[in-house]
This record gives sequence, structure tokens and C-alpha cells, in this order.
Amino acid sequence: MAIGLCVFSASERCARVAIANADYSKFSHSTPREHADLMDRKNCGSCHRRGAGTAPAFPLHKDCTGCHMVQFTAANRESDVNPICTICHTRDGLNSSNPPTKAFSSLRSFRAEFDHAQHLQGKENAKPAAGCAACHTPSQRGTAESIPSHLNAHQVCYECHSPGKTASDLSGCGSCHSLGSYVPTSTNAASYRVSFSHADHAVRARLACASCHNIKGRGLPQGRQVSSYSPVEHFASARGQSCASCHNSRRAFGDADTHDCKRCHKREGFRMSG
Repeated sequence: MAIGLCVFSASERCARVAIANADYSKFSHSTPREHADLMDRKNCGSCHRRGAGTAPAFPLHKDCTGCHMVQFTAANRESDVNPICTICHTRDGLNSSNPPTKAFSSLRSFRAEFDHAQHLQGKENAKPAAGCAACHTPSQRGTAESIPSHLNAHQVCYECHSPGKTASDLSGCGSCHSLGSYVPTSTNAASYRVSFSHADHAVRARLACASCHNIKGRGLPQGRQVSSYSPVEHFASARGQSCASCHNSRRAFGDADTHDCKRCHKREGFRMSG
């Protein structure tokens, strides 16, 4: 149900009924209209501020009382707590002098956006000094590379997007977040299912990320910004690079023997089909 102070063109009586029936124990960024009007990407700072850690700080009382003074001060005969207070505070200890706040909610109504081309091919001061390694680190025992997500991503982004840092002009929430559903980038690449290891290729073979991945154009959806190798490793593909681009009896392994399947296929119970 919509929340917030609703403004109706009908009679004052209808407005009072609507306000009385509204659910002020829940919050939505997109409804009612008054909340949606605040959702321009430049307006996040009207309620949210960067916290001491990676989680944003909760809005202050003054951020809400400008519109919701009635809901903050009105007596509630149906509950021993004020419903609007439970948006940020837990019910336990709500009537204390310093009521505890809830854990900051996970992304649900906001998407997280990142543009690889902007960071690696755009403005010079937008390029991380460490390149890809500034955001991606070995994970899953070296098999994969990490993808910053949830509040952990803030720690990575804050290295550049903070006051006094190289990208301080884009350190607001709206630089990365906008209204929409949040779908984190998958870390379950098809190549991992055949025991591909980033550690073997990047650390031991000393290959750069650009040896296998290409950055595509700006503005593409998250999953299409960086090219990936085709997992069809036995046959070179005219559509792009595959494992066979290097494992071709010359650059890698140095022989044409493909019978030792367990060089790559190490999953328990692996069986050749056909």
C-alpha cells in the first residue's frame, strides 16, 4: 500500500481517510508520487549519507519530519509503538532514549550499474591504476575472479569515488544506483565447470586479462560488457576466441594429444559422451 502524505484534489475528508488507512510501517522509494519525485539520481543525498563503514547511514529524523510530522507526533490507539518508527528501528527498545536501528536492507528496488568501458577506455582519471585487479581478486581457490557485489562493492568503489580521490566528482549514490531490480552478475561461468583456473593462466602463465577478455562498447548491459571465451574448447570457433585459440598443439600443451581429458576435466564423475 502507498505510504507518505498523500495530496488529493478531492475533499479534505477523503484525504484524512486515505492517510488513516495508509501503512506507515513500510517504505517504498517509488510510491507514493511524492517519494518518486525525489528519486532523481542527483537527489539521493537528500536522505542518504555515506556511513563510517560500507553501509550508507540511515536518514535523519529531519529528513522525514518535513513531510511526515503528523505521523511522527500523532498518537496511535491501535499499537504501543509508532508504526513509522519501525521502518528504521527495531520494535525492541523502541521506547528507549536510543532505540537500535535495523540492519541496512539489501538492494531490492535499486539496480547497481558499472561500465567497464568507461573505467578502462574512458577518461584517463577514471582508469584504476591497478587495472582489472583493482576490482577483481582471485576467489574459489584461484579458479575464479571475484565480482564486487552488495555492500562489499562499496569498499572497492570508495577507493576512487570518495572526496579527494580521482573520481570525487562522481561519489554520490546516483553514480551507480537507479530505480530498478537488482540482479548481481553471475560468477558461474561455463568454463569453471571444466576446471578452468584463472590462477593457472594469469599467475603461473603470466597472461594479462586482455589476453582472453576484450572490453566492448559503453552502455551495454552488465553481462555483455566483457567478452568471454567459448567453453567449446576442442574446436576453434569463427565467432570468437576459444580455449583452442591457445591449446592448439603449439601455444599450450605442445602436443596434439587430446586423449588426456583430465588435463581440463577434473569434475568428479566426469564421463565422455558419445
